[in-house]
Amino acid sequence: MKEKLQAILERVELVKNQLNDPELVADIKKLRDLNRENKQLAPLAEAAKKYIKMCDDLAASREMVASPETEPELKEMAYEEINELQDSIATMEDEMKIMLIPKDPNDLKNCIVEMRAGTGGDEAGLFCGDLFRMYQRFAEIHRYKLEIIDFNESERGGFKEMIFSLAGDDVFGKMKFESGVHRVQRVPDTEAAGRLHTSAATVAVLPEAEDIDIQIEEADLRIDIFRSGGKGGQNVNKVETAVRMVHIPTGIVVSCQEERSQLKNREKAMKVLRSRLYELELKKQQDELASNRKSMVRSGDRSEKIRTYNYPQNRVTDHRLEGEAKNYSLRDVIDGNLMQVIENLQIAEQAELLNQGLSIV
Repeated sequence: MKEKLQAILERVELVKNQLNDPELVADIKKLRDLNRENKQLAPLAEAAKKYIKMCDDLAASREMVASPETEPELKEMAYEEINELQDSIATMEDEMKIMLIPKDPNDLKNCIVEMRAGTGGDEAGLFCGDLFRMYQRFAEIHRYKLEIIDFNESERGGFKEMIFSLAGDDVFGKMKFESGVHRVQRVPDTEAAGRLHTSAATVAVLPEAEDIDIQIEEADLRIDIFRSGGKGGQNVNKVETAVRMVHIPTGIVVSCQEERSQLKNREKAMKVLRSRLYELELKKQQDELASNRKSMVRSGDRSEKIRTYNYPQNRVTDHRLEGEAKNYSLRDVIDGNLMQVIENLQIAEQAELLNQGLSIV
């Protein structure tokens, strides 16, 4: 392992030298990629230096023990140090195996979240609204910037559809675990007989693509301008500011009417379109991988049931986890305290990748 870590330290130095090259500013994509690589490698580099020093200290102590010129008292001290270093190195090797798992380059990106009410009628729309407020609180707790891109309100409250963006450190790396079907079990306010209803909402989390990730030709776009719909507001149904964007080659349609400015709505619609095209490109790449190298924990399949919110039992169950790690307080989760769930999913993902032999150790 020491040789592999030494190679990583050499790579870190190379990346730093490239970042210091004044000509790099002319290549925006390379500059961005190197900055992200440097950020991902920094904690690994610090751990590698510590590990290599312990290995060197262990070798020096063993030489001291083996030397006939070493005094007995010093040999005794060297024996103790050898035992301590061997234990420390063994512990750190376990930690390093996890750190050496190849990182998803998209984890550092911002993300687009698309939510849609599923089965359950009005109750599904209300649940979709509850999930959106959960993500709003999650964003507030972690100081992520949340921007609404488009939404379609349901008749009795909540949303038939909600699309928003989240910006912040490693936000896609955390939010990607939210992709899938979220199911709720509760008694609706409109249910006179007190019967338990089951409803669902789908969540899709996309890494936000940048201009240099996906190039979109103007000739491939059809853009329609129309009047915004919704409740109230001086601008609603008076000025044509809403934007509908159609990507002709793929048939992808994106709408945005949240802003009062046509230009801002166009920019937000383009952000969603670019991310959807980026997702298509990623899916093509992932489909080329062997099936045994896909992580089911973070598959992001929006048809996969990932979590159940049981109100009568005040419990949230994440179906991708096992044992005690799968159940959580409903109130905590709904209030945006998602990190415990996310951290357990990250641990499960790391364990699965290690079992599949995807570590570079």
